[in-house]
Amino acid sequence: MTQLYENVVLAVSGLRANKMRALLTMLGIIIGIGSVIAIVMVGDSMTNSMTSSLQEMGANNVQISLQQRETENGTSYSVGLEQGDLITDEMLEQFQQDYSDDVDAISVQESIGSGRAVDGHQYANVSINGVNAGYQTANHLKMLQGRFIDDRDNKGTKNVAVVSDKLVHNMFKSGENPLGQEIKVRSGKDIYTFTIIGVYQYEQNALMAMMGAASSDKDLSTELYIPITTEWKLTNSIEGYYYINVMTKQGSDSRQLAGEFEDYFNRYYTRNENFQVMALSLDSMIDQYTSMMGTVQIAIAVIAAISLLVGGIGVMNIMLVSVTERTREIGTRKALGARNSAIRMQFIVESVIICLIGGLIGIVVGMVLGYGGATLLGFPAVPSVQAIIIAVGFSMIIGIFFGYYPANKAAKLDPIEALRYE
Repeated sequence: MTQLYENVVLAVSGLRANKMRALLTMLGIIIGIGSVIAIVMVGDSMTNSMTSSLQEMGANNVQISLQQRETENGTSYSVGLEQGDLITDEMLEQFQQDYSDDVDAISVQESIGSGRAVDGHQYANVSINGVNAGYQTANHLKMLQGRFIDDRDNKGTKNVAVVSDKLVHNMFKSGENPLGQEIKVRSGKDIYTFTIIGVYQYEQNALMAMMGAASSDKDLSTELYIPITTEWKLTNSIEGYYYINVMTKQGSDSRQLAGEFEDYFNRYYTRNENFQVMALSLDSMIDQYTSMMGTVQIAIAVIAAISLLVGGIGVMNIMLVSVTERTREIGTRKALGARNSAIRMQFIVESVIICLIGGLIGIVVGMVLGYGGATLLGFPAVPSVQAIIIAVGFSMIIGIFFGYYPANKAAKLDPIEALRYE
């Protein structure tokens, strides 16, 4: 233990005596460790934020959609949807009755497109979406005023709308009640008039952040919800659904239910030559996304880790130079009775100290870069303790691996030849 302590003190003293050389030797280690830490930190931050957003959308949700059947050679037909191809309200009513113990809500949504609410010089960008009553529950919308779209609105094909608090802030004076007021929305060449019945709280998730947020609340585009039957009337669309979102009850196995739901709806499509139903659990989508991001992180980290190999070679090179410079010192120590193992340990410890200090500096650099990168992308920075521990361990392994050859060369020097060395 005393010998190890003396070797550490000796190694640190040697680094202090050659600060610039030591720093240049550590540079490859610093860059390699820093790159890996930064990549893992940004990747973890992105993954956690995206996973959180998907869970907010409902990890227990099951997405059910119509898909074109494939031909015998594996290619898909190219046909348009007709009235008889779509999922109907009658199917959904029967489905909800049959799975009343497993289903909390059924959400449907169809978009008219983007538009702009206007009133004189006041405006607000919106995306107009036709929805049903279950949309609020399945998407966790928080109402601030009034109410959400209900079944009466859809049955009556009413020209009513639920708007965001951002739109209210842009379009109405402070303290003015928007409920019951009419709002005109331009979408392309069309102008629609709706009566506001509710105001919801706008929340931006990580998915929206990745797509790019508006520069200010004034230009921010938020969702404007109308009855889906009104959307059909305004766009002359055929009635029915090609996509629905089912919110299962807490504690239900959404992955198992996804298979059951798919089989249930496909009973209606056994004679349909063009379309079939596919169901996918959002929980399985989260796992797929996490797995994909993990693979990408590993691939990029491996590429970044190549600089660690370069750094290790640099350490080996400088340790060989150090052995040459200290040949007489080695000869003197061996003449005084130092064993080969002691000489070998001295140089291995010095190599490990160089890599360890470089690794610690790299961790600091990586965390700074990772925090900056995550913040720049709009994600909360998440330090990876596992990556830091691996980085420190890897630094020590590099020190031992690339320091062993110079250390072994020093240990095998003939003491007489070493003392004669000039």
